[in-house]
Amino acid sequence: MARVLSGLLLTLVLAVLVVPLCLYAGPPVLAALARDHPQRELVVPSHEEAPAVLSSGSGEFPAPAGPGAPLPDAEELAARLDAELEVSGSGEFHGAVVDALTGEVLYDLDGGAAATPASSLKVLTAAAALSVLGSDTRFETSVYAGNTPETVVLTGGGDVLLGSGEAEEDAVVGHAGLQTLAERTAVALAGREVSGTVSILVDDTLFTGEALSPAWNEEDIEAGEAAAVYPLAINSAWAVEGQQSGARVEDAALTAGEAFAAALETAAAGYGFEVDPEVTRGTAGDGADRLASVSSAPVAEQVRQMLLASDNYLAETLGRMTALAEGGEGSFDGAAAAVESAVSGLGVDTSGMVLADVSGLGSGTEITALQLARTVNAALTSADNSVRDLPYSLPVAGLSGTLASRFTDAAFTDSSADKETPVAGLVRAKTGTLLAATSLTGFVTDADGRLLSFAFVANGLEGNTVQAREAVDAAAAALAGCGCG
Repeated sequence: MARVLSGLLLTLVLAVLVVPLCLYAGPPVLAALARDHPQRELVVPSHEEAPAVLSSGSGEFPAPAGPGAPLPDAEELAARLDAELEVSGSGEFHGAVVDALTGEVLYDLDGGAAATPASSLKVLTAAAALSVLGSDTRFETSVYAGNTPETVVLTGGGDVLLGSGEAEEDAVVGHAGLQTLAERTAVALAGREVSGTVSILVDDTLFTGEALSPAWNEEDIEAGEAAAVYPLAINSAWAVEGQQSGARVEDAALTAGEAFAAALETAAAGYGFEVDPEVTRGTAGDGADRLASVSSAPVAEQVRQMLLASDNYLAETLGRMTALAEGGEGSFDGAAAAVESAVSGLGVDTSGMVLADVSGLGSGTEITALQLARTVNAALTSADNSVRDLPYSLPVAGLSGTLASRFTDAAFTDSSADKETPVAGLVRAKTGTLLAATSLTGFVTDADGRLLSFAFVANGLEGNTVQAREAVDAAAAALAGCGCG
């Protein structure tokens, strides 16, 4: 009976949750919610929470506020947010809050001035990748026949989330496995009656230009925040497979090639050939036969991985793949141009925007808080099924990704219910932190039921980055608790 009641509660909660966004964004959002979104956390604002137990009454839930919810009073909202966006010492804050239904700017704290967004920039990269590539696109890692029967060419197709073992169908990192690719390759080589020692070349020519961005500083590279970008890598080039932090390998392409060579040596047992462990770069000839391939997780799942882990390497790769899909170059400049163009195509005014990279790690990026907030708003209300995956891919306050350990103690007073309501689970946003900058960009349904997108950015920090981060969190909490219509 307990399981039946729990299942019924979950069904009722999900039924209630789909209503507010449908009312705000209309049929496009309803279509998006009807799609299958694996592992998606749903935001449950306080006014939409299910009861702890089922009552003996009709069981009906009160109708959510929807578009009838009052618009926050701009003066009261400004007073609440201004009070939070302060920090002792150096630094200046930028902020913007946009109403999802009308697109009206409800709060503007120097929101049109250029700022350094840090990893909040990944919101734009995610929007661009989803709009250009589409949610369901996959990247292929292939093996082609070389110029001799005993040569094969491992060719990168943009999947930097490879695993060294068997392909894991339900995984994002390791969805395509090099051991699986090696086994398919071994079968193909046996069918060609290849014998002797097989040599492996790695083709990483899909990406062009510099592999390391001149906008990145050496300390960040040494700390593993980034590495030379190639169109194939195991686990985003992190040195320890299965770990999404720490050092990264210097040459992800050759490292993947060496792992493939070891896997092919294992797979070759009983097929009559051996494998040379020395791997070098090279390309297959025109019209070469493809012997085997494996496919990545869909772009939507890769975007979610990028946002949850704030993975700079994956962000730069998705930017390059977006550029290539648009006919541009798979380079830093090509990615930056493609992201800006795609975001502009979503209706965001990109005037004055300067992108030094597409991960937010480099210095020189100039973007406004209003451009960040409007990108989220564009995704919330887009008619494109793929773009609407973006809001639901953002970390959830106190629950997932880079927000898992934040907002855990934050709460606001729900005057209508005379109780303290936790903020955890209410805010969905992308974090951003550099030595002198911190940011938070996302969306929330306020206490009156109004859907709002926001961006808060602090720049010019000196030794007070933690305090500034607490300030942007407090501002988001105040926005969630705003019953100020």
